Amino acid sequence: MEYAFVPSPVGELLLAGDRGALRVLHFTRGSKAGRVRPGWVENAPVFRETARQLRLYFDRKLREFDLPLAPDGTVFQQAVWAELRRIPYGETISYGELARRIGNPAASRAVGLANGANPIAIVIPCHRVIGASGKLTGFGGGLDVKRKLLELEGPATSFEWESGGELPVQASAEPPVSARGQR
Repeated sequence: MEYAFVPSPVGELLLAGDRGALRVLHFTRGSKAGRVRPGWVENAPVFRETARQLRLYFDRKLREFDLPLAPDGTVFQQAVWAELRRIPYGETISYGELARRIGNPAASRAVGLANGANPIAIVIPCHRVIGASGKLTGFGGGLDVKRKLLELEGPATSFEWESGGELPVQASAEPPVSARGQR
């Protein structure tokens, strides 16, 4: 596996992958902080496109990532992660709704566990799943980061980040595009 660290407005991110596919995007702090594993080799140029798309996302100019992904997980986890990618930018759903969408409405706890095991945060948008009451619940990067990601995807507003400075995110005169160039 090759890896790189990428700075972001929500903290440093650890990217890892092999054979041209992204397998890991973890926050480097929080309850599930990502760590480089023995045998991994640093190779930042491999992740140039991922870093570019992340920059566009944080600048509110990208709503849909177009990257080769290869998350490791069970068949059930893969189904949950595929459904997460169908949640539109700027929208949230509950764990119960996610369970219903994968055809197993009684599996909201299992869906929550699969959501929490998502190895490719942000790109597979597990932050878009919230509690049935509308409250923010568990997130490997921390609830503060989850809130910031949801605010970023919400209406264009100015808000303070942990660093104390404002994130330079402005509403664009042009609508955001997907990485494929679609509006």
